[in-house]
Amino acid sequence: MLYKSYFVFALLLFPGTQTFAQNAVYQEKAKKDLNAYFVSYQAKQTDFSSQPRLKELRIDDKQRKVTVVPDPSFAQQELNDKQIGKIYKKVRHLLPKVYRDYDLSIVVSGLPLENYDTDFTSLSGNSLWGKIHYDGQPWVSNASRPFRITHGLYNRHLVVWASHGRYYDAKKGQWQWQRPPLFGTCEDLFTETIVLPYLIPMLENAGAVVYTPRERDLQTEEYIVDNDGVNAPGYSESDGGKQWYNCPRSGFAYRLGNYVDGQNPFKDGTVRMAKTTKKGDGTYTLWQPRFHKAGRYAVYVSYQTVDKSVDDAHYVVFHKGQATEVRVNQQMGGGTWVYLGTFDFGEGKSIDNCVMLTNQSKRRGVVTADAVRFGGGMGNISRGGVTSGLPRVLEGSRYFCQWAGAPYNIYSSRGGTDDYADDINSRSRMLNWLAGGSVYVPTVEGEHVPFELSLAVHSDAGYAPNGKDLVGSLAICTTNYNDGQLSSGLTRQASKMLAKDLLDNLTRDLTYKYGNWARRYIWDRNYSETRVPEVPSAILEMLSHQNFPDMKLAQDPHFKFTLARSVYKTLARYVNTMHGRPTIIEPLPPKDPAVTINNRQQAHVSWVVQDDPQEPSAHPDYFVLYTAIGKGGYDNGQKVKTTSVDLDVKPGVLYRFKITAINRGGESFPSEEIALFTQSGSQKSILVVNGFHRLSAPTVIDNNSQQGFDMKDDIGVSYGPTIGWLGYQQSFNKSRIGRESSDGLGYTDESLAGKVIAGNNLDASTAHVEAIAGSGKYNVVSCSSHAVETRRVALHDFDAVDMVLGLEKYSPDALVYDKTFTDNIQKQLTAYTKSGGKLLVSGAYVGADMTGSKESDWLSGTLKVNYSGSLRTDTLQGVNGLQQNFDFYRTPNADHYAATHADILQPADGAVCAMQYSNGYSAAVAYKGNDYRSFTMAFPFECIIDKNMQRRLMTGILNFLLK
Repeated sequence: MLYKSYFVFALLLFPGTQTFAQNAVYQEKAKKDLNAYFVSYQAKQTDFSSQPRLKELRIDDKQRKVTVVPDPSFAQQELNDKQIGKIYKKVRHLLPKVYRDYDLSIVVSGLPLENYDTDFTSLSGNSLWGKIHYDGQPWVSNASRPFRITHGLYNRHLVVWASHGRYYDAKKGQWQWQRPPLFGTCEDLFTETIVLPYLIPMLENAGAVVYTPRERDLQTEEYIVDNDGVNAPGYSESDGGKQWYNCPRSGFAYRLGNYVDGQNPFKDGTVRMAKTTKKGDGTYTLWQPRFHKAGRYAVYVSYQTVDKSVDDAHYVVFHKGQATEVRVNQQMGGGTWVYLGTFDFGEGKSIDNCVMLTNQSKRRGVVTADAVRFGGGMGNISRGGVTSGLPRVLEGSRYFCQWAGAPYNIYSSRGGTDDYADDINSRSRMLNWLAGGSVYVPTVEGEHVPFELSLAVHSDAGYAPNGKDLVGSLAICTTNYNDGQLSSGLTRQASKMLAKDLLDNLTRDLTYKYGNWARRYIWDRNYSETRVPEVPSAILEMLSHQNFPDMKLAQDPHFKFTLARSVYKTLARYVNTMHGRPTIIEPLPPKDPAVTINNRQQAHVSWVVQDDPQEPSAHPDYFVLYTAIGKGGYDNGQKVKTTSVDLDVKPGVLYRFKITAINRGGESFPSEEIALFTQSGSQKSILVVNGFHRLSAPTVIDNNSQQGFDMKDDIGVSYGPTIGWLGYQQSFNKSRIGRESSDGLGYTDESLAGKVIAGNNLDASTAHVEAIAGSGKYNVVSCSSHAVETRRVALHDFDAVDMVLGLEKYSPDALVYDKTFTDNIQKQLTAYTKSGGKLLVSGAYVGADMTGSKESDWLSGTLKVNYSGSLRTDTLQGVNGLQQNFDFYRTPNADHYAATHADILQPADGAVCAMQYSNGYSAAVAYKGNDYRSFTMAFPFECIIDKNMQRRLMTGILNFLLK
């Protein structure tokens, strides 16, 4: 009342102040009404980090303009043009009538609300980078590729990482995981099982240079060869060092032992350099390690960027005798590990397995040479006087960044007191350090690598209380920072555009494939991994690692592939849109490959196109056939325009093949491997049929009272090796959902932590071809079982058929139907045996996967076996048969997939027991009839550990079948 009385008194005494006084009342009322509106505002699918309020109201009577400023949290919701229009209408209505015809602006964090349109109508069709564009040479490029990528991601540099990793907790004085152990894994491990085998290769197949601030190689062995290598011999210079001289900058030096906080291995040594030449008689450096174990190893090189560094340093990686040329732009990224690729290397020290750098270049300048690293290795950063004791690939980014030569302030901002925070921050800081000085990050000092995007892949927590529903996906970005701008001046709305694209496309693709995927929301919040990067960035929370319905899907390799392909497609389209370019999606792998011998005694290799019904542009234009001869590695491929090719082959030599599909968007994953061997003068031919295609999650338990993965029953089958398992689930009690304790649902031990477990490399038939070739008596070819089902390959053309079933079986919870003997295969094998064919069958679930009455009748009628149950193989001591004692892979290991369970197969109808397990149960059945012969093994033949034993046993089996 006093205020109103003063207002009336002021009007009587000072008539000229009437407008001012009225405005004061109007503005106070407007502020109150607008604040009430924002406080009560509810956005669909948005959990605001703080309740929105009115931050400021500005009225300019002279310009007739009203500016309404809510606090930054108001921009965390997903807005479209229609919603923005409704907000403007409501806000205008809440203004006093005298201001309703003023120009109205709603501004959040310095940007008009219209800029937060997540349909991006104001941005669509625009190349947001504008004139900001990198057009130099890529940091790294494979010069041996027999194809060009023009509409994919060639010369695009991206940073992608998989969430957390093992870290040292100084308060507890121990190394530990950042997320809880649940359902056989934890987030620290699980996200890598999607990023490393699927997402990064897809992006690289599209032509991108992909950097990850964590180790990417599962290989636990590590070999380092350095010019300062007193402790790591194998470095040499072709001219005795006459053309090579010391670089003025320091470089890597390999010391035995571990590194402590603050030590930089790239400050301890020297770097060599040489002037370039365009002639063919230049000089070179050679890094030649001694491999104690053959296998696949990532190759990293290091060098220094100096004045006159060239952009086409010529490296050659020799891998099992094959040469792959890689060009490295040494004008950027000096003083760290630079990834060239992952290759197969043979055991021992040989010129067939090494890396060479020549001084040949198209440019006048210098090349520099430092260390070369082979393999991911074990963690070697000591914290609290101890290392993690685990492979480096499982450690957090903080430790990889130190090992990679980053300055101390990049991987530690807390003086070594908080590794958890350092790990989170180091991922983005590593990006900024490497990208600093490039066209995309011009305001930061750094190494000039033109990174233009970052993506953090996580699986956040959360669970459905009923244990049935999906939690699903969300995406995170940060726009309210640095006045809404990135280093280049680009709006941070580009990050929200990326987050929305990721979430929308993932929801669409997973729903298309698996039905009703749960979409949550976009969080526009202050997260280090989206605030710190000076390029468009997003966090993708793929799903919940704490919710079993999510993990039931997520641990299936087919789901991992689909999820990763969705993310790859989004990144490809996003990056190209940012530059105003069209996108073509790389193809899916060719399927159903086969190799036979034609009338001219050539190898006839054929396959089938696999189109993507969601992506018409993904149709292949041509193919690349990769060939490995003898004990050598795969070559760099040859282009093939059709779906078959005939090749000259030499008798007595083993050939292996795999095929990829190519278009202007990139290269597909490879097909399964097929193999061939011919023997001069042989009149008999054998067909090896690969029926082991299974990729699956572990055994699922999901009922009213229990839920989880029974990994002791079946650990599942990964695509290639995996290091993603933490241990065995201990608690299956659904009444304990959400309890992070030893009795909480999903609780897992750590018995598998750090263990690499082999999966399906899609090459099971090759071991059989090699074993048959070892007999020196037969021609042998191979094919996918699907090529037999479609009758592209006829069983009747062969004297014997070897059916490879590995770990193939039907799993009711699997996303793809796998079966040892489909109805089609049963009919063809029956017809083949009735016509006098000779049949070898081996697999862990030959009987267990055929328990229906008709299936059992088929087993006894055709294979002459009766299924008598399965047994756990870890209690066995091996197998006895064909006058041999031998063992097979029976427990999960890094070298070969294991048959943790195997069948007991008893003879039927005149057959005999041909092999016995160490406990006396029948392990194989042989049948010698008047019309045909068969030999059925109750465990996978290719799992036999000793290769020489494989050859001896195969020779004996074939003698029985064919003589």
